[in-house]
Amino acid sequence: MSFIPQTHPLSASDASTMLALRAQTAAFKGAVFGPDGRAPYDDIMHAVAEPAGIHYQADCVGGVNGYWCLPAQAATDRAILFLHGGGYVMGSARAYCHFAGHFARLSGKAVFVANYRLAPEHPYPAALEDAVAAYQGLQASGRQRLLVMGDSAGGGLTLSLLSRLHTLGHIVQPVAAIAMSPWTDLSNQGDSHRSRHDAELYLSNTMVNACAAMYLGQTAAQDGGASPLYADVHGLPPLQLHVGRDEILLDDSLRYAERASDAGVDVSLHVWDGMPHVFPNTPGLLQAADEALAIMARFINRHLPAL
Repeated sequence: MSFIPQTHPLSASDASTMLALRAQTAAFKGAVFGPDGRAPYDDIMHAVAEPAGIHYQADCVGGVNGYWCLPAQAATDRAILFLHGGGYVMGSARAYCHFAGHFARLSGKAVFVANYRLAPEHPYPAALEDAVAAYQGLQASGRQRLLVMGDSAGGGLTLSLLSRLHTLGHIVQPVAAIAMSPWTDLSNQGDSHRSRHDAELYLSNTMVNACAAMYLGQTAAQDGGASPLYADVHGLPPLQLHVGRDEILLDDSLRYAERASDAGVDVSLHVWDGMPHVFPNTPGLLQAADEALAIMARFINRHLPAL
């Protein structure tokens, strides 16, 4: 592998916390997925620590419902589009307000969390179509400078959106993008699906395979719109990726970052030792989460600076 990710060692305090988390979650690994998992998944995301000083407001942008996470005196010509995780079958904008709100607080930017349509009721390409519509709606509202970000399936959707927007040359491209533990290969062929299965805290191979089948419908897993690992990545904006060493989607980030780097994209990948899937959603609990949020905030402010 020619691309070299930046590695972050596991702190002693986080090692202790992770031992406790493993004991608490072992019985529920891979148990929450599909339409029946929507309510419990939303409960999990509602429990993310709420950031101070953020106002939440429902809105419809480009025909896509969602929620704004608004810091005081945010600029009106720039924003962050946040695409939530949940395997394309779970998750909601309202449930993600606390998590997305941390990026609003740390960056001082307005964040719109899009409620894209979910599978299996709305399989691919519904989520990607909604992501494009929300992006275009934000631009039509006067927000010409946009950064896109997401976690897990939403991280994969973020990367799929970048490739789709690049094919639509008349659209102003995002200034940059962030993906946390992105799901980039819905064929689930990365070696980490096997090598990190026991280390993985939350996901299981059964879970991700089932979610992939619900989202893909009749679409092949190697379709570049559904699995951004197989998309054309030339000409994409600067990217920052974060992934835990102890997750089955580790190779989804490693392989995507290498492909992007080989294509000349300005990409940085942060691999966090001992960390689970989408660990940045635990601010105040894990030191690594707070550090990752700070790194992402600096990236946002570098590419989407205040006026």
